[in-house]
Amino acid sequence: MTGVTASDGPDASAPGDGTARRRGRPPRTESAGTRDRILGAAREEFSARGYEKTSVRGIAKSAGVDSALVHHYFGTKEQVFEAAVEGAFAPVLAARDTVLDAPLDEVGERMTRMIIGLWENPVTRAPLLAIVRSAVNNETAAGVFRRLVASQLLRRIAGQIDSPDAELRAELAAAQLVGMAMIRYVIRVEPLASADPEQIIRRVAPVVQGHLTGP
Repeated sequence: MTGVTASDGPDASAPGDGTARRRGRPPRTESAGTRDRILGAAREEFSARGYEKTSVRGIAKSAGVDSALVHHYFGTKEQVFEAAVEGAFAPVLAARDTVLDAPLDEVGERMTRMIIGLWENPVTRAPLLAIVRSAVNNETAAGVFRRLVASQLLRRIAGQIDSPDAELRAELAAAQLVGMAMIRYVIRVEPLASADPEQIIRRVAPVVQGHLTGP
């Protein structure tokens, strides 16, 4: 990924204790931690401000780094958002193979249970909320979201379905789950917002399965 690389020279605004803060690329031992800190800050900024009002400068300030370092690791704001989406969806992608390795007539329930489990967990819900809110309000963010979901999830599901309309079936199944999640966790419409998760799974999973393998 290309991006703007900062100079390795000392920052002119060095702390008063005489320890110069260096701009640009950190020591290799700090790289992973710095990258994770930037991603965490990005998810918080996108969640609080949405895609349009979030800036690379704001992400950098929240992460405590120079904005050039954000460009160095990720490139443009769109690329930062894409990396944040991938991070938020990492649990989905990690569980994807377990779901898809099941017999096809069990995939609907497994998918529904996996998605609800991720939204019910506060640790994974927060970044998902950030991503979904940005995708709803901005076409650039929505495009990134669509690319990731299509390439990493829907095409894999469609590949399991022996039907000429396999892609449409997979998209309808995903739409069922995304719509449920939007109403329950983002818009929070009652009584769905307060319903027992197992009750939701019992009602939604057969519909998802019907999209995948029904007539």
